[in-house]
Amino acid sequence: MNFTRRPAAPPAGRPASVQAAEEGDVSHFQISFSGQMKADSTGGNMGDKADVEISENPFEPYIEFLRQQLEDQDPIFLIGFIVALAVVVITCVFLKYFLTSKTVRSAVLLVGLCESGKTLLFSRLLASKFKRTQTSITDSSAPYKAKNDRGSAWTLIDLPGHDSLRSLYLEKFKSGARAIVFVVDSAIFQKEVRDVAEFLYILLTDNVISRNAPALVVACNKQDITMAKSAKLIQQQLEKEMNTLRVTHSAALSSQDGSVGGSVYLGKKGKDFEFGQLPLKVEFLECSARGNKGEEGDADIESLEKSLAKL
Repeated sequence: MNFTRRPAAPPAGRPASVQAAEEGDVSHFQISFSGQMKADSTGGNMGDKADVEISENPFEPYIEFLRQQLEDQDPIFLIGFIVALAVVVITCVFLKYFLTSKTVRSAVLLVGLCESGKTLLFSRLLASKFKRTQTSITDSSAPYKAKNDRGSAWTLIDLPGHDSLRSLYLEKFKSGARAIVFVVDSAIFQKEVRDVAEFLYILLTDNVISRNAPALVVACNKQDITMAKSAKLIQQQLEKEMNTLRVTHSAALSSQDGSVGGSVYLGKKGKDFEFGQLPLKVEFLECSARGNKGEEGDADIESLEKSLAKL
C-alpha cells in the first residue's frame, strides 16, 4: 500500500488558505491492492472514479480440471456415470417424498347412524360419566389415554351420524384414523340393518381406508335393552347384507364393455363375503354406554376399552 506524502499542517497562527495556496490546490493519492484497485482525487477530495477489477473465480481451475477429465473418459463410462447419478437423485427425491408425506395416524373415529349412542359413548370413554346428548351436527374431539401399560394416547373424534353429514366428516378425518369404532344400535338393528350395511360398505370400500387399513371395531351398543341383538348375530346379518350390496354395487358400476369401475372390491371374488377377508383387523363386541343401572350406574364398555388398549 503506497501513500503520497500529504502537505504538512500549517504552523500555528498561520491561515490554512495561505498554506494551501503555497502548496497548490491539487493533491493526489493512490491506493493499490495488488494492482487491482486505484483511486484518484483532485482538489483535496476523493475522486468520483473507482475501477475495481474482480479477481478470477477460485473454483475455475477445478472446474476446468473436471471438464478435462470428463472429456478424456470413454463415452460408455460417461453414460454409466450419468445413469448412476440419476438413480441417486431419483432415490433421494422418493425418500424425501416418503418421509415428508407419511402421516402419523393417531385418531380413533366414532362413526355410525343417528341415535346409535356415539356421543354418550364418547363421554363415557373420556370421563366415565353419563351425559344427556342430542343429535350431533358437527364433530367433537378430545385426547384419550388408553388403559394399558404403554400409556398410549389417541385423539377420540365423534362424527355426526346424519346421512347428509357423515360422509363429509368421514372424508375430513379418515386419513388420520388409527382405528374406527362403528357404533350399532343393537336394540333396533333389525330395522336398520340395510342402512348400517350401506354405511359400512361405503366406509370399507373407500380407497384411503382400504390402503391405510385402520383397525375396525363394530361396537354393538345398548346391550342393556332386552331386545338387543348379540354381536354374533349382528355380524352374520351384516355379512349377508353386504354380500348382496357387493353384487348390486358391482352391477351398477359396470361399464358397457363389462368392466367394473370400482377400485376396491370388498372381500374375495367368487366367495360369499366375510369380514375375515378384509385387509384390516375387524372385531365385533358388545357394550352399553348407558349401563345396566341407568344414569347413575357405570357404563358397560370394558370390552371396548380393552380393544382400544391394543392399538
